[in-house]
Amino acid sequence: MSNFLSVAVVTEAFRQVLADAINASGVSGASATAARPTSSGNGQGHPPGAGVNLFLYQVTPNGAFRNMDVPTRRSDGSLSQPTRSAYDLHYLLTFYGSEASYEPQRILGSVLRALHAVPVITRKRLESVKLAFPFFSTANVEAEPETVKLTLTPLNLEELSKLWSVFFQTTYNLSLAFQASVVIIDGAEVASPALPVASRNIAVGLFRQPLIEQVLTQKPSGGGALEAQQIVMGDTLVLRGKQLQGDETRVRLGGLVVAPLETSDTQVKFVLGAPALPVNSLRAGVQAVQVEQTIKMGTSESEYSRSASNVAAFVLHPVVTASAASVSKHVEEGVTFCTSDVTLDFLPVVGVNQRVVLLLNEFDPPSTRPARAYRFDVPFPLPDSTPAQPGRGRRAQDPAPSSAEFTSKMVSRVVDVAAGTYLVRVQVDGAESLLDPGPDPSNPVFSGPKVKIS
Repeated sequence: MSNFLSVAVVTEAFRQVLADAINASGVSGASATAARPTSSGNGQGHPPGAGVNLFLYQVTPNGAFRNMDVPTRRSDGSLSQPTRSAYDLHYLLTFYGSEASYEPQRILGSVLRALHAVPVITRKRLESVKLAFPFFSTANVEAEPETVKLTLTPLNLEELSKLWSVFFQTTYNLSLAFQASVVIIDGAEVASPALPVASRNIAVGLFRQPLIEQVLTQKPSGGGALEAQQIVMGDTLVLRGKQLQGDETRVRLGGLVVAPLETSDTQVKFVLGAPALPVNSLRAGVQAVQVEQTIKMGTSESEYSRSASNVAAFVLHPVVTASAASVSKHVEEGVTFCTSDVTLDFLPVVGVNQRVVLLLNEFDPPSTRPARAYRFDVPFPLPDSTPAQPGRGRRAQDPAPSSAEFTSKMVSRVVDVAAGTYLVRVQVDGAESLLDPGPDPSNPVFSGPKVKIS
């Protein structure tokens, strides 16, 4: 509501306030001017004889109103409201006259009394300035809700000496510093009007931030959810925490969104498998899980807010079965060494870029020697399904098969493996398959999965 003329209008209004104060000082012929301070009676801007001079020496941003126009634009870049900037004006009041008659001090006292009694520039005063000067006719600072306040600024001796020596390079005269605040300057932009609001609606709700504290698993065979239990496909994943239930609760597992089987404020359950998850959508390895809540607000079903919990991690272990087909064999020092193709069946499927390692440990070895153990890298099957050479893994530059980005079956050729029965484990991106601990929980002995190399 106030344009670029605001600074000049406030300065002239302040000068008029000083002129009225001088008239009550009793100093004959005193006047109020607005010019640069000088030290000589013949200098430019010096009041004739006696009086007070007003000089604007500094303009600073107003801290309270500095960001009142933020934001000024909508998301599409269009102007939502005109820009507005707020400033504090810093003035130096210099008093002149006969020192023998104490005219500078008499004028100073009258000015201090007047500004303490009425420390504002009234709207009536601002309107009179517009009438006195034609070039101020378009000013509109008087329409601002905030009036301009006048405040004495205390300056110590060092600050006052710097002010006179840096700005004026002239002999010091009795002076005071005042601040006029706040002066608003509106931008010249014109904002495009927005359509009126067709309907209004208010929804009130508590801010709820879901929090996952534990990731547990519950086996299909029954029993409660257990901590530190290895997780495989088909298990029920149990997320425990706080404020987990919203109007609508979903679980985000990697790039998948799952509808939970059971939801409460402290627990969310869902099954790692179909139909909760699409077939062949998961891979073994580290998985990220997060609870998302949709809170309905307003009268429309599409009006809602969404919050999400922290991200928790768990390891999905692969399940593997194996069989072997002999390729060749030879005998060295009474030991038969075999080359075989070991066929591995995976759950879940293995992705084209996942790293797979086959581990073989001899089952029930004799006590007369250490158990044999072998390690082989298992490459992703090539398009022609030809078994890869032992130890050959897929390189980053190898092209992925165009017909398959995942597989549930892989073949690894193992070379120079002593004939016998072996426990089979695989590591998929570091997640290791589980071994069967046997039928007796009190005396666990690894019993499978196994493969016979012969």
